[in-house]
Amino acid sequence: MNQTYVVKQGDTLWGISNQFGVSVTELAELNKVDAKSLKVGQVLTIPGDIGINPDNMFMYTVKKGDTLYSIAKVYGTSVSDIKKLNYMSNDNLYVGQVIRIPETYIDYDKVIIPDYINYAVKKGDSLYSIGKKYGVDVSTLMEDNALSSNILKIGQNLKVRVSKSVGVEECFGEEYISDTKYIVKRGDTLYSISKMFNTTVDSIKKKNNLTNNNLNVGQMLII
Repeated sequence: MNQTYVVKQGDTLWGISNQFGVSVTELAELNKVDAKSLKVGQVLTIPGDIGINPDNMFMYTVKKGDTLYSIAKVYGTSVSDIKKLNYMSNDNLYVGQVIRIPETYIDYDKVIIPDYINYAVKKGDSLYSIGKKYGVDVSTLMEDNALSSNILKIGQNLKVRVSKSVGVEECFGEEYISDTKYIVKRGDTLYSISKMFNTTVDSIKKKNNLTNNNLNVGQMLII
């Protein structure tokens, strides 16, 4: 069943769609609006399939040296698809720009989905030492985390593939007992987080006593 949302100061169609995990296109077409016609106080109808996000995309912040071609190659998509999703008329990018990246739909019934943990980089860590500890090669670590270099920062969170028999650590580097703590980052949605941890939106909401799909940057979730 559809629900409604009242537009607030600073809201954008992308921000609202990201908040509810729905398609920007579907949201715009359902309400007959576009980026220019969105107004504070306007009541929008939110599609009933919240948390599904048919666009299946995520946010990416452009770094020095990035090009549309290099980004498309890393994420297995095309320059034209990225431009279409971001309404770009040329290939120009600037450092710090946030763009939407389409993800490829996968038939999960036909593939094996790896288990991941969040690993907090500690002093002395390197991609090689982390990979050796968990039995993952450096190239896989770089690909899974969209890293363009081997440089790591203390406290940086990495997504690491693990086997079910490996003892895991939560994002703060403490011993994992039963749950994982996750800090919400810019661009996160309940849907994208649930996909990352191979769980469901409803499970995360229930675990964290959430009554809606709203998330705040820096918010801690129990997964």
